[in-house]
Amino acid sequence: LDRPPVVVTVGGRAVEVVPDRAADTLVQVFKTAVDPYLGHISYFRVLTGTVERDIHLTNGRTGDDERLRNVMSLQGGESVDVDRLPAGDIGAVSKLHATLTGDTLSAAGRATVPAIGFPTPVLEMAVTARARADEDKLANALHRLVDEDPVLTVTRNSETHQTLLGGLGETHLRNVVARLERKFGVQVDSEDVRVAYRETIRREVKGHSYTHKKQTGGSGQFAKVVMSIGPNIDEETGTGAGYEFVNAVTGGRVPKEYIPSVDQGAQDALQFGVLAGYPMVDVKVTLEDGAYHDVDSSELAFKIAGNQAFKEAARMAKPVLLEPMFAVEVTTPESFLGTVIGDINSRRGQVRAQEESHGDLVVSALVPLSEMFGYVGDLRSKTSGQASYSMEFDSYAEVPSNIADEIVKKARGE
Repeated sequence: LDRPPVVVTVGGRAVEVVPDRAADTLVQVFKTAVDPYLGHISYFRVLTGTVERDIHLTNGRTGDDERLRNVMSLQGGESVDVDRLPAGDIGAVSKLHATLTGDTLSAAGRATVPAIGFPTPVLEMAVTARARADEDKLANALHRLVDEDPVLTVTRNSETHQTLLGGLGETHLRNVVARLERKFGVQVDSEDVRVAYRETIRREVKGHSYTHKKQTGGSGQFAKVVMSIGPNIDEETGTGAGYEFVNAVTGGRVPKEYIPSVDQGAQDALQFGVLAGYPMVDVKVTLEDGAYHDVDSSELAFKIAGNQAFKEAARMAKPVLLEPMFAVEVTTPESFLGTVIGDINSRRGQVRAQEESHGDLVVSALVPLSEMFGYVGDLRSKTSGQASYSMEFDSYAEVPSNIADEIVKKARGE
């Protein structure tokens, strides 16, 4: 008997697939679960053809061959082994080595159907293992949860040294934490996401001299450097141009073999700024003069001199704090437009544009990341759940002095 068409919702639109038992086999995996005994279990719908035990199918995304060793039919809360599943049925199979949620498996080459559209995470939470011995166990558990939940993201921020979970909201992330404890036996603690600030300088300091001299018996250490530092700004774009080192020494006052050591010393000092210990960016260093000793000078001595000279000059060069700014797009009904714009302004945001899209209004703004924590809940509350938003990194901007003072005091433990 012919079966009625199967309607598959893909990316918000309905795709009608007519089950055909005589056609080549085509299935789509719509869910992945991790079982402590069976490993990965892939749940699929048979779109065309028939799935039989030990059938070989091709993954449309990777091109890999997958063997469906045991085919299971879903009956209520139980899975029953069967020999075959016809078009239109839903089944499950375990231990597919390279197939993820949304993938298609087919008998006729790399045939595919429209991909399943997954929403983008809107909220992040930092998690740590409560016990140090569970850190490796936590990493493994998170990897398995990502296989199950394609909306969940796990990233490691190398600057703040935090493991970040990204999800659709507080409820979603709380459920993830609960599953870590219930399913994998990993106790975790959550904490606020730290902001990766930057530091830079706004003033030029010329001809700053520093002499490194140390005598402790035996060979000593001696190095003198004279350097200028200042902001490094691209003249065409007006944006930061990163770090630049210029060797302007003449007359052999500093031997050529010691010049790279001065450069390295300055770069090491960039890693921990003079305000709050955040990395420094967009600085130009010019080595102008110096002095050396035939016996006591060395690469290490000039590296130390370059490091200390840079730090002292940076403190006099009007250091400032920079914060990450994110481009935010809020889609809202017109009735909530004033509420959305007012909320963005209260978060130190700058509304840049607004346009109409499918009957709603899209507000584009630039907002500091530090002001976006908890925004998803506030937006839903203030718009009765009718507005949504997306955000991505845009640039760094100077932090207002009153807010910067609080950040610096907190970083210094005052």
